[in-house]
Amino acid sequence: MSFTSLHWGAYRPQVVDGELRALVPVEWDSDPSPIGDSVADALTSPTRIRRPAVRRGFLEGQLEGQGGSPELRGQEPFVEVSWDVALDLVAKELKRVKSEHGNQAIFGGSYGWGSAGRFHHAQSQLHRFLNGFGGYVASVDSYSLGAGRVLMPHIVGNMDWLLAAHTSWKNLAQHCELFVAFGGLPAKNAQTSPGGASDHLLTKALQDMSEAGVEFVNVSPLRDDLIGPTRNEWLPVRPGSDTALMMALAYVLVTEGLHNEDFVQRYAVGYERFRDYLLGLTDGQPKDPEWAQALTDIPAAQITDLARRMASKRTMINIAYSLQRSVHGEQPFWMTVTLATLLGQIGLPGGGFGLGYGCMNNTGSGRKAFSGPRFSQGQNPVKDFIPVARVADMLLNPGAAFDYNGQQRHYPDIRLVYWAGGNIFHHHQDLNRLLKAWQRPETIIVHEQFWTAQAKYADIVLPATTALERSDIGSSASDRFMIAMQQAIEPVGESRDDYAILAELSGRLGFADSFTEGRDASGWLRHIYEESRGRAGEFGIQLPDYDQFWRDGVFEVEYPEQDTVLLQAFRKDPDAHPLPTPSGRIEIFSERIAGFGYADCPGHPVWLDKTAPDYPLHLLSNQPKTRLHSQYDHGSYSRSSKIQQREPLTLNTDDARARGISDGDVVKVFNDRGAFLAGAIVSDNIRPGVVQIATGAWFDPLVHGEPGSLEKHGNPNMVTEDVGSSSLSQGCSAQTATVDIVKWEGELPGITAFEPPLMTS
Repeated sequence: MSFTSLHWGAYRPQVVDGELRALVPVEWDSDPSPIGDSVADALTSPTRIRRPAVRRGFLEGQLEGQGGSPELRGQEPFVEVSWDVALDLVAKELKRVKSEHGNQAIFGGSYGWGSAGRFHHAQSQLHRFLNGFGGYVASVDSYSLGAGRVLMPHIVGNMDWLLAAHTSWKNLAQHCELFVAFGGLPAKNAQTSPGGASDHLLTKALQDMSEAGVEFVNVSPLRDDLIGPTRNEWLPVRPGSDTALMMALAYVLVTEGLHNEDFVQRYAVGYERFRDYLLGLTDGQPKDPEWAQALTDIPAAQITDLARRMASKRTMINIAYSLQRSVHGEQPFWMTVTLATLLGQIGLPGGGFGLGYGCMNNTGSGRKAFSGPRFSQGQNPVKDFIPVARVADMLLNPGAAFDYNGQQRHYPDIRLVYWAGGNIFHHHQDLNRLLKAWQRPETIIVHEQFWTAQAKYADIVLPATTALERSDIGSSASDRFMIAMQQAIEPVGESRDDYAILAELSGRLGFADSFTEGRDASGWLRHIYEESRGRAGEFGIQLPDYDQFWRDGVFEVEYPEQDTVLLQAFRKDPDAHPLPTPSGRIEIFSERIAGFGYADCPGHPVWLDKTAPDYPLHLLSNQPKTRLHSQYDHGSYSRSSKIQQREPLTLNTDDARARGISDGDVVKVFNDRGAFLAGAIVSDNIRPGVVQIATGAWFDPLVHGEPGSLEKHGNPNMVTEDVGSSSLSQGCSAQTATVDIVKWEGELPGITAFEPPLMTS
């Protein structure tokens, strides 16, 4: 029986008479993700895109030589066409836009976890194609980690390097005594890795640490952000105040002489500047526990006690990605590093800091950081780019200036959007604003497997295969196995893989030789695998030849000879192993960032007051348990979690009682930006004044294409704020949103998110 690799696990497909009946988790995975249960039925559900389709108004405009009525995206029916007609239209539009406006008018969106396979990775495929065509406007960073990715190279090092080098769970079980988790360690997040999660680690890791006597502190508005350990203290912090709490902990360390002065002086720069701020010498406000109590709702005595415990034990400080997805999101990451530096345990077994334990499966695996085969995207001749979360800004404000990481740049004038892999109506904020922006481009082309909103709001839709319908290689950095993903079933309908689509387009556009290099998909798999064997050797990994790998189906990546401890070499000799920062040290104060002159991100960690909330409840929109982002929301496992077919929303018992809301009711969540419906879960495991809903419910407005329409399925980005986290990173600020909630008393509108659009001839 063959294998396949999906973002949330490795499986053995069960196929009967050419149909996928089930995905059986591999035998070595002791904690498999149930998300795989959604796949079999979903592949051939009514929402599957089976043939190329073109929005009717766009097609008529092409035939009549007129505009394509972009304001009607999402409202009009589609017309199914042949592949030749569809590809001719795509090629014609690409050539037209390039001729009239240049390649800088093409945006290669393609953001998302398109495939765990390293060859059929939609983003890589599309970017290689667009580079061969002369380039495109790219996006940089990620919605998940935008602020962190820009900040960390300034103060410690590149995020990819840091994540691959995190202290292993095994080491933590042996040496850690206190694990302080800002944002918790939610097991639902650790179901996934970008190239596949072949062996799930977190549940066993927490069990081993708990049995070893490790104490945990869950600093989160949600009790369930950390479950499992026996010694597990919950600090229900006010959302957005973690930086203030860390500063108060640092204040206790410094004023009580509990910090490691020798470590700070040898391994960091800028401490004195930060210390003066911490003590209130520069602004008149000491950042003491009493100050923090008013901001965090954590008692001052409890803060003081925690600081003393952290100083007396081998302590790991971890911060979840979610905390930097907010206005001033750089500050909690910077303060995590600063607090760990003051403790002086960085580079020691069991101590230091972590940036995202529990956020993905492979973080903390301790395995060699070999990422597997790579498919070259080539070089992009176009130098324009945007921070990934600024899509709506770009479309609404062509030519406008924006700040980013010490540069001032300008938004390009985008006429054509080409997207493969991802769903902008899931990951972008303030969807009513996005709807207006989405009417600006002249042409939107999408490769999709299912009729998501991304497809319904496109002009040309090309049906793509799923991972089960093609062969590939699954591999994540620091994961246990490389997986030979052998095709399990034939493509559904007329769907084609992205490579086949783009190879045929490259032929129409005159650069097939450079795009394909004379290889079909199977030839590329062999090529990129064999090419990766040299890189594997640099990690001390001896890969078998391709034919042997394909016969075996899996290859296990070994552990390194020495256990992984983050920044251990730097601690042993900071001169021989300097950090890749301007000073070679940890930068508590960054001269480079200070030189940018950003008031919203100065040269050291600061507490920046948030604006007064407009609504009484803080909305947290985090990673779902029953799917990855919006993938397979139409699957059985995700749909089984809904309440009256709406996405569940958790609120505190007191907040529910005050609004007359009971468990299982449908509620309306609203603010000035929009409104959506959700199903209520009433619980004491969330702090008062906070509500939580997972992201990823497929966008389902009452009236498609009409900004301001009620969203009826539970998509929180109807109400989230579309602003950059700061001038430094312009990262996503989804967690900075306030709302109110009322019980829905009217007739419930039907859910149509999973229905295909109307088709016409």
